[in-house]
Amino acid sequence: MSRNADKIKFRNEDLVLKISNNLDRTRYDESKYEAFLDELCKDREYQKEAIQVSLRYFLGGEYADLRDLAKRNFEDNEELSKRYGSWISMERHLQLPDQLSASIDLATGTGKSFVLYGVSVILLSEGVVDRVLVLCPSTTIEAGLLEKFRSLAANSDLRALLPSHAKIFAPSIINASQSITEGCICVENYHAILEHVGSSIKTSLTGKGSKVAVLNDEAHHIANEAASKVKKWKEFLSNPDFGFKYVLGVSGTCYVEDEYFADVIFRYSLRRAIEEKYVKKVEYVAEMPKTGDPDEKWQLIYNRHDETKKKLSKRNINPITIIVTPTIAKCKDVAEDLSSFLIDNKKFTREQIDDQILVVYNNAPGVVKLPLVDRSDSKVEWIIAVSMLNEGWDVKRVFQIVPHEEKAFNSKLLIAQVLGRGLRVPEGWMGEQPQVVIFNHDAWAPRIKHLVNEILEIEKKITSCVIDGSTYHFDLTQIDYTLDSTSVTTPMTGEYELFSKGYVDLATETPSEDVSIEFERASTGERYKWQTTVQHKTYSPHDIAIQMYQRLEDAEEADDFDKSLGNPYTTKFPIDKLETIIIESLTKIGTTVATESMKQKFLQSLGTLRRKAAETVRYTPIVDRYRTISTKERPGDSVSAGEMRSTKTVFYTDATRNTLTEEQVEFFDEATEPGSGYKCAKITNRYDFKTPLNLAIADYENERRFINMLVQPENIQHYKGWIKSTANRFYEIDYAWKKGDHPKRGKFNPDFFIRTEKNIIVVEIKDEDDLKQPSDENRKKNEYALSHFERVNNYLKKNGTYAGYKFNFLTPRSYNKFFQSLRQGTIENFRSELDVKLLEE
Repeated sequence: MSRNADKIKFRNEDLVLKISNNLDRTRYDESKYEAFLDELCKDREYQKEAIQVSLRYFLGGEYADLRDLAKRNFEDNEELSKRYGSWISMERHLQLPDQLSASIDLATGTGKSFVLYGVSVILLSEGVVDRVLVLCPSTTIEAGLLEKFRSLAANSDLRALLPSHAKIFAPSIINASQSITEGCICVENYHAILEHVGSSIKTSLTGKGSKVAVLNDEAHHIANEAASKVKKWKEFLSNPDFGFKYVLGVSGTCYVEDEYFADVIFRYSLRRAIEEKYVKKVEYVAEMPKTGDPDEKWQLIYNRHDETKKKLSKRNINPITIIVTPTIAKCKDVAEDLSSFLIDNKKFTREQIDDQILVVYNNAPGVVKLPLVDRSDSKVEWIIAVSMLNEGWDVKRVFQIVPHEEKAFNSKLLIAQVLGRGLRVPEGWMGEQPQVVIFNHDAWAPRIKHLVNEILEIEKKITSCVIDGSTYHFDLTQIDYTLDSTSVTTPMTGEYELFSKGYVDLATETPSEDVSIEFERASTGERYKWQTTVQHKTYSPHDIAIQMYQRLEDAEEADDFDKSLGNPYTTKFPIDKLETIIIESLTKIGTTVATESMKQKFLQSLGTLRRKAAETVRYTPIVDRYRTISTKERPGDSVSAGEMRSTKTVFYTDATRNTLTEEQVEFFDEATEPGSGYKCAKITNRYDFKTPLNLAIADYENERRFINMLVQPENIQHYKGWIKSTANRFYEIDYAWKKGDHPKRGKFNPDFFIRTEKNIIVVEIKDEDDLKQPSDENRKKNEYALSHFERVNNYLKKNGTYAGYKFNFLTPRSYNKFFQSLRQGTIENFRSELDVKLLEE
């Protein structure tokens, strides 16, 4: 592959190998099969076209083998040249270059079995082959193909439409347990063929390969199996003892991980299938509030499932939610978690659960029930399955799919497979096109979008800058100062002092939280919001006090505890005293009950009991001067095409284009075109974009999420303006920390400044990982920022121009609570989980 191929993205359509329309009708006259294909494919013209393209390749006489076809396309198609760099590189990507081998890319749910049958029957009818071997990856698919093929072969009306010269009118449909004689279509699980090529295969096919067509269903399995199995498969297909000439693979996911197959001769994409309404619309989570509680995620999934169930009740359809896991072990664990959730929340009784949940993996007891789940009397509503074992489920009442982990969703192949499980439309569906929801982690949304929006990568830039005349400019008070530092280590002796303040710092959280989840329609990019409510688990102050008291008892009973001290903790803090501290802590944030995260915070407040020493680094600020800076002084910054493909998002309005240079306008128009694949978010009402910037660049997903919430109609009325800072040279705060044994100094620019009627809210965005174990550097950033803005507030108050500065560290988990506090007018008292975490000793 060329070096450029690593940087440039390609539309899959541009990589499809073209088959010549030149056809020697004395060799093969495709017009004689028009009536047969019309009856077989009905109104699905793409099926008919896929069959015709395959047969022109096999029977047209234009190509000696795949190498010949690929070489001609490489010479004629500039995109292939860009993709592979050289013919030698492309040739290395061809699986079976010495045979008439190729792949057909048909979106899952669009009827690959009809294409396989059509190609098989016409090859047999023409007498070019006298046997067809159809290989598939599982016994489930084998059973489905056998049933479909036998139904089609028994259709006398279909047989009657074959031309009178047909060599074989009614092929026998068998599996490899029988001898593969002339006129047979043999359907078999290819794993069985690879593991033990039985006497039936050897006897029936040895030396006859030139008259045998081998068709591979779900061909991506072959390309993505372990290397040893790929080798066995290739050895079987290229074995000179058989001498196979015609090989066709069919799949809806023609990928080796993220690399598109090099031998595709026809493609009917997921986008086209959705647009032409042959499959369900696909909607996936584009944005949702963060939650660290698994129970809350199950609530969201269940709420969406239940809402769909109510809507479909008038159609007498009981919807299914499929949960996709990366491994069998995880599959079992998730099934147990889901069962516990449904029972604990009284959705179903223990006796009802077995009918409700079906667990599917290799040799799972529930696999035998899979063919029955589409029946009207089936009570199954939840299927938990391993990602790579899903093909062949002809289940039409799937309306929600949940990739449980990114491992089940981390390549184009897996994404396409997951989507494919819910695409089929229920029998007899009339009216509005149905939809399947992918309840994914919103961080994976761009991967789905990339799947259906393959475009060429162009490296250009767009610049974000301030608009001088904007009405949203505001002033900021800054301090110039220097820092002196000292470090003190204090060994801990005697008992530890607990609850010196008489309360515990808690993050703002309510027992019930309104949640808004944004979904995106895969083919159009259209977004809409779904509203629901999540109930947090709550605990009474008394319940938590009992658990805290038990922790104190454990500390006093520890082997390394100084027994000469007696029982200082349980004596000083009996249960009623602890309960008083808890009530005081809850009162400060306006609640009377504690959520799960609050309970953990109370228990964590006792963690110092196990520590042996404390190290304190102290820095003394020396203030030089206070000064005023305007948002007009914010320097410009730019975003490249590559960055807009990967991590950065541009927010813009209909006025943005007029602020760009002529050079940037062309790229801006391309990037903001619907379906372009670049990360752009248009603010449809320019008056909702209350910033003096011409456009805003979100550097990472967490920032994109924050800006998106900032510009929502329910939030914009609660502030006067905002600005996204640059990484440096705008509003810098000095801080110092100790890295190992070495003192360090630095400057950081907080990410956002939001001007409200009374305050300037300063926000620094961090990732969820910082909640687990904040770095010493971030602790010091927080410490110095809080001190910095305290000094600013005191200075302004003394000078009679007091407008309070409020500083918060935020992770996405706190966004919803942050904006809820902004709307309720309680932002001055808001504390995020990370704010609290960073202040822990």
